[in-house]
Amino acid sequence: MSEAPALMDMLRGLIATPSVSSVDPDLDQGNRAVIDLLAGWAEAAGFDCEIQPVPGHPDKANLIATLGRGPGGLVLSGHTDTVPYDGELWTSDPFVLTERNGRLYGLGTTDMKSFLGLALEAARGLRPQDLKQPLVLLATADEESGMTGARALVDSQRPLGRHAIIGEPTNGRPVRAHKGMMMEAIRIEGHSGHSSNPALGRNALELMTRVLNELLTWRGELQAQYQDAQFDVPVPTMNLGHLHAGDNPNRICGQAELHIDIRPLPGMGLEELRYLLRQRLEAALGEEAQYLHLRSLFPGLQPMATPEAAQIVRASESLTGFPAEAVSFGTEAPFLRDMGLDVVVMGPGDIAQAHQPDEYLALDRLEPTVAHLRRLIRQFCIEPA
Repeated sequence: MSEAPALMDMLRGLIATPSVSSVDPDLDQGNRAVIDLLAGWAEAAGFDCEIQPVPGHPDKANLIATLGRGPGGLVLSGHTDTVPYDGELWTSDPFVLTERNGRLYGLGTTDMKSFLGLALEAARGLRPQDLKQPLVLLATADEESGMTGARALVDSQRPLGRHAIIGEPTNGRPVRAHKGMMMEAIRIEGHSGHSSNPALGRNALELMTRVLNELLTWRGELQAQYQDAQFDVPVPTMNLGHLHAGDNPNRICGQAELHIDIRPLPGMGLEELRYLLRQRLEAALGEEAQYLHLRSLFPGLQPMATPEAAQIVRASESLTGFPAEAVSFGTEAPFLRDMGLDVVVMGPGDIAQAHQPDEYLALDRLEPTVAHLRRLIRQFCIEPA
């Protein structure tokens, strides 16, 4: 059996291979080149590799690389895509892994290509016969835009394992819970007319003020009803993020559209919130509710909470010396949870570095991350209880 390249060579290769995902078609790229790179290294290390296409996206795919066999085991998961970048704001080429001041700079070093290389490094030298339960390296597409890779994984109903680590940047601390996310568009259809006579039209912006007032009232009620002290912001949030209405001061406003962002706590369901949103706004508008139109800007991300007593939570806490935390950013954890896995989010980077020019990963995080992953592999795959 051959083996994967040296760790730094893997990191250089991952960073050098562009895989931007974006809701803007002009910026969106495939991730297949990264998947092929990882699959080649994983096969050299003895993994059985399955490349899973993402329906509707011929240049995008997931990788499921498995070492060993059995019904349980450990999944080490990461997404292969990055956000778009502003090249002119970078000190060095974002696609060249650059070492300076004890840091590795490059697009995806923290969020989160490096974790995939570190996971392969942690498995170096293992043979299938060494494992009583399988080790799975999971690499997904499109986490930064539509999470189409994770959705394809769930739709495939392919069994993966029992425990999972997602290597999103958490400064090496375990995270067992995060908020969900939904983005909704609220449109009011008015009727334009000359502003000198309001009776000539129907002012969509005036109707939207009733919507705004109702949303703020509902937000207050949600925050009074739901609290979770483990979060830095312990209540669900609602952000009124974008409003476009009308086109000229001397025309009755013919259309108004508001975009909102809601971050629900674990225990709050997206579909129930969408139902309540419609119910509240229709009641606020009364007879004018016929001019209301709602749509989701993306399918949404469910909140996630892994039980405190779960094996992977306890193991991660014992390993790091830190209690499992809760964060407000979202991950692919809800999708793995829906596939029957207990999930901890724990990666070497700092979330403050994500989506920033001169993104970097501190060099002194590499060795501890590999050591932690090796101990988890031993506990869940080599010597499972």
